Amino acid sequence: MSDEPSKTPLDHVTDTLAQLKEMRHYSKNNVEMLTTQWLLFDGELKDLKQAEKIERLMVSQGEFYDALEVAITELEELQGELKPATEE
Repeated sequence: MSDEPSKTPLDHVTDTLAQLKEMRHYSKNNVEMLTTQWLLFDGELKDLKQAEKIERLMVSQGEFYDALEVAITELEELQGELKPATEE
């Protein structure tokens, strides 16, 4: 058996929230980098008939980022509900 105490539901939510926020950070950076590349090479990509592929990736990445924001918001609300009330 492990000497570590079991994690509470709050601990699990907090850990998951930290991971999602890290994913959000990298996702945002990826979207920005892809958009920059898109803007630089839009004409060439169209000429090579590759623009649609990149556009679909950008849309998918944007949808992922939006879904990630929703998940983070919902977990933050759950985290608030799970925190013990402090005595005043």
